[in-house]
Amino acid sequence: MQYLLMIYQNEVEYAKNDAATAQKLMAEYQTFTQGIIQSGNFKAGDRLRPTTTATTVRVRDGKTLTTDGPFAETREQLGGYYLIEAKDLNAAIEIAARIPSARIGSIEVRPIWVYDK
Repeated sequence: MQYLLMIYQNEVEYAKNDAATAQKLMAEYQTFTQGIIQSGNFKAGDRLRPTTTATTVRVRDGKTLTTDGPFAETREQLGGYYLIEAKDLNAAIEIAARIPSARIGSIEVRPIWVYDK
């Protein structure tokens, strides 16, 4: 089964990291990513640009409305994701717990709804 692991953390706090701390975290992510590629769990994953670069789109009464930034004010922002293959939710949770940002933010684990073709 496929799961989306959504990585949330406070991007204001993250921006306060010095270069050495940021570099160490990136190295941890590279190690984690290589590990799930080698284990066959990795399907896709990317880091997202900050929420200041986001655009929220809504359609109301047939009109497309756009707003700069994220839709909701929250303490933690979506910073990236991994799409993984795991045998069940427990296996997905074990993988999510190894994501470096789980120590400073949160990881939302959500099953992918696969449509019959």
